[in-house]
Amino acid sequence: QVQLVESGGGLMQAGGSLRLSCAASGRTFSSYAMGWFRQAPGKEREFVATFTWTGDTYYADFVRGRLTISGDNAKNSVYLQMNSLRPEDTVVYYCAAAASRSRVSDSATREAAYDYWGQGTQVTVSS
Repeated sequence: QVQLVESGGGLMQAGGSLRLSCAASGRTFSSYAMGWFRQAPGKEREFVATFTWTGDTYYADFVRGRLTISGDNAKNSVYLQMNSLRPEDTVVYYCAAAASRSRVSDSATREAAYDYWGQGTQVTVSS
């Protein structure tokens, strides 16, 4: 069983910064990419960013410039640095891992490209 464990969420002030982490563990797991989605109350889960172990990154248009995704292959971990936090960043962030290069290349922004999901970490930004 592969587990993705997110950490780093919490209550933040608007304008501040936050770094989310996600570590993969469990049985031998070879992923091609790890990424982040987010979900606001009453809304569908949406793509945020993805990092591939070949060094490619994908970002949703609404986060480009404020968020940076990075990864550490040795630690099977991916990180999301969030700057200039806004109240609308108050959502649950989910980590996801994808094993298929073709699915990620074709549709990195779609949930169907990912095989494993974390439980989510809440980020709350107060104004």
